[in-house]
Amino acid sequence: MIDFYSNKNLWKGLLLIFAILIGAGTLIYTETFLAELRKEEQKKMEMWAQSIRTVANAEIGEDLSLANTVMQSNTTIPIILVDEDGNISSTRNIPEKHNHSEETLRAYLNKLIESTEPIEIKIGQLKSNKVYYDSSILLRQLRIYPRVLLGVIATFLLIAYITFSSSRRAEQDRVWTGLAKETAHQIGTPLSSLMGWVEILRMKDVDESIIVEIEKDIERLTRITDRFSKIGSIPQLTQANVSNTVEEVITYLQPRVPKKIDLKLVVSRKFKTLDVPLNIPLFQWVVENLIRNGIDSIQGKGEVKVLLGEQPAYVFIEIMDTGKGIPLSKQKAIFRPGFTTKTRGWGLGLSLSRRIINDYHGGKIFVSQSEIGKGTVFRIQLRKKLRRKKMQKQSKLKTPV
Repeated sequence: MIDFYSNKNLWKGLLLIFAILIGAGTLIYTETFLAELRKEEQKKMEMWAQSIRTVANAEIGEDLSLANTVMQSNTTIPIILVDEDGNISSTRNIPEKHNHSEETLRAYLNKLIESTEPIEIKIGQLKSNKVYYDSSILLRQLRIYPRVLLGVIATFLLIAYITFSSSRRAEQDRVWTGLAKETAHQIGTPLSSLMGWVEILRMKDVDESIIVEIEKDIERLTRITDRFSKIGSIPQLTQANVSNTVEEVITYLQPRVPKKIDLKLVVSRKFKTLDVPLNIPLFQWVVENLIRNGIDSIQGKGEVKVLLGEQPAYVFIEIMDTGKGIPLSKQKAIFRPGFTTKTRGWGLGLSLSRRIINDYHGGKIFVSQSEIGKGTVFRIQLRKKLRRKKMQKQSKLKTPV
């Protein structure tokens, strides 16, 4: 079966090319059709000019009914008849915008003189008039019609695409919100049981250090359950110390990291006192997720380093690993829901991380550097202060899923 979703960029490109070809084909066909109409109009004008010659040079009593019929049949092609001195003798079917004054009519004539070849009408042996003509109203409308039609189709397709994407994203959000809340509910029951078992272990005089580690994991599970249960609600940002927040994650993970992998935090003394607007549980989840991804990418011995730094307007957190690296072609796709290179997992971690940082914290998360076989650097950038408009917007957002 063809996997449309994983190759959606390719399909988008093919559909765009197909649409361009349809548009180009429509315009080419229309121009060919219009060229034929212009030739027909030129023939009509030659016939009209010939009728003028016939009438002007007619003898007394000559039948002019056919010539008069031809002259009167033109009801759409604008015509200006000019005498040998350049004066306008007569006009017919002139658009209103060119015909409301002598100046505008003369300007219209000058335009026709530059753009069209006149038809000469000789009257007798001495006089010679010229006929200047423009495209008919119908021809001008037909020239505009395909462009308007393509514009309307393009606008409709754009609106349809945006509507479909938004509804699809909203549907995914509802699914993940329901799944998250159900997960929190399911974890809650065995978690309560584990708390009871800890008390039983204390009564059995089990080594207190073991119980402390179990309690740390229970506390961790409690936090995870709390995060999942709040998905879909509106969390709050508070001023929090970035260094302490990240250090809590490192402290929890270090005893649980394989011994062959070195996990360390690098932070300047000045940075340790820096506070920024954070939702601590969500932000810690992002940092933990990136660290775990770095650990998973390392085959054998390696290192995961978390570096904290600052720029004038923002702080940054870099998670560097010495893993297998990410190909350039996949560095944007990894943030797409469902994309994963692991044999297990739903491919939601990085997608959730981006939505937590971008949509809620008003920051950025991206791959700043990656080299195959040498490692990857993920960077999180957070503003030191959220702009007022951004804060108002965030107050309306729900926890991203």
